[in-house]
Amino acid sequence: MTTAYLAQESSNTGNPILNIAVFVVFIVVTMAVVMRAGKSTKEAADFYTGGASFTGTQNGLAIAGDYLSAASFLGIVGSIAISGYDGFLYSIGFFVAWLVALLLVAEPLRNVGRFTMADVLSFRLRQKPVRVAAAVGTLAVSLFYLIAQMAGAGSLVSVLLDLHGTAEQAIVVAIVGVIMIAYVLIGGMKGTTYVQMIKAVLLVGGVAVMTILVFVAIRGGFSTLFHDAVATHAASETIQKAGYEATDIMKPGLKYGGTFIKQLDFISLGLALVLGTAGLPHVLMRFYTVPTAREARKSVTWAIVLIGAFYLMTLVLGYGAAALVGPDRILAAPGGANAAAPLLALELGGSIFMALISAVAFATVLAVVAGLAITASASVAHDVYDAVFRDGQSSEAEQVRVSRITVVVLGVISIILGILAMSQNVAFLVSLAFAVAASANLPTILFSLYWKRFNTSGAVASMYTGTFSALILIFLSPAVSGVPSAMFPNHDWSIFPLTSPGIVSIPLAFLVGIVVTLATKPDNLDHLASEMEVRSLTGVGVEAPVDH
Repeated sequence: MTTAYLAQESSNTGNPILNIAVFVVFIVVTMAVVMRAGKSTKEAADFYTGGASFTGTQNGLAIAGDYLSAASFLGIVGSIAISGYDGFLYSIGFFVAWLVALLLVAEPLRNVGRFTMADVLSFRLRQKPVRVAAAVGTLAVSLFYLIAQMAGAGSLVSVLLDLHGTAEQAIVVAIVGVIMIAYVLIGGMKGTTYVQMIKAVLLVGGVAVMTILVFVAIRGGFSTLFHDAVATHAASETIQKAGYEATDIMKPGLKYGGTFIKQLDFISLGLALVLGTAGLPHVLMRFYTVPTAREARKSVTWAIVLIGAFYLMTLVLGYGAAALVGPDRILAAPGGANAAAPLLALELGGSIFMALISAVAFATVLAVVAGLAITASASVAHDVYDAVFRDGQSSEAEQVRVSRITVVVLGVISIILGILAMSQNVAFLVSLAFAVAASANLPTILFSLYWKRFNTSGAVASMYTGTFSALILIFLSPAVSGVPSAMFPNHDWSIFPLTSPGIVSIPLAFLVGIVVTLATKPDNLDHLASEMEVRSLTGVGVEAPVDH
């Protein structure tokens, strides 16, 4: 088996000057797109949803662009390359989660809401307490997602420039945060959506090319690919020191096996992945950027094709990285497992190809963090500032100003936390955001849409319970302290044994919502519950705001 394919200029990271040049060109082009779109961003509807002016095809590409984050590319490929079968759980979980979101919540949310997820949750409930609780959950989810993207960007650029020092990688994360803030402040949702469309086409196209090149490089099909991956793992010093069998990369349990706690962690992770998408505010907000429910369904079709094809190809890239690059070289690179995809691109096509693929991955990071920032800022401005503090009387200019201030604050916080999380696999970091989303938002969304007895007290209790139980369990888990890969490796306060809190926090949020609803008085807003049912099923009256 050969591990060299096309000519490459360096056995490690390619040509740093070429890499950074391609990056700069990419940033300049996308920033030009954002600035052009930003000229038409004048009202709150433009900033939040692009004025609902996108077609189903455009929105489908943008949804794929929003959903296929740095975790999907960098994290999953690295996880499969190192953990094999167990790493593929991320691909399966993220894809199945998308189908759950479509079946249960996507179109009803589109028919009921206007700008944010809280529009739906507060439709038939008392607005102020529900909007505040929804905003807290949205900020928690968005922040975890942003941390993952920042960490992914730091890993990616560190590989390209061969930066092994923590200080250098921290500077990279800070630069990414500043560029993200600029994208959102200038372009709003319109600019972000155009960047996401471009990035989705380039990312899926780039991954398709890499998939073909993997099979060309190994001179065979799937059986040859898996055989070579097993052989490379067998020869790996890292794998040998860990005491794994050579064939473990093809079997369950390489990462989540051996002990009952690890197996329980596997179930908890799977639960969070499958249920998390239906509660992700930045993905659900995408359905408000099209003018009709028909266009929303069309966008869904495009998104399914792109997302499904992408996640199937990550299996090839993951095992291709294991076979052609090897776990020793991957783990020794800056960014660890997150470096698998760019190193595979270097192996397949040399420095130029690596720079192009990495530039696409970098655009992926920028597009996703911009979408997240818009969602979080819209939640603060629309749901808290306008609905709670100003009783719906604030001007659109005021809302946009508050949104932009929120973007800056959120960007600074995500930069700091992203620096702390640089050693973590970005797919795992995103799984934490999924766990928070499934705990904080999903129970209330489902109950609001499908349970007429559900009331404000149950909604608020469920959202706060889900949000804070997930956050507290994550803080007390090995993901934050007690192990070498934790955010604080030199300290240990991990008393919760699982790295993913979903198996506890998700059922707890559902249970609290049911118990509190049944134990408290109804809201006596039955007329709104009936109107919400009609809207969610038919889309009638979508544009009309609701007056409680």
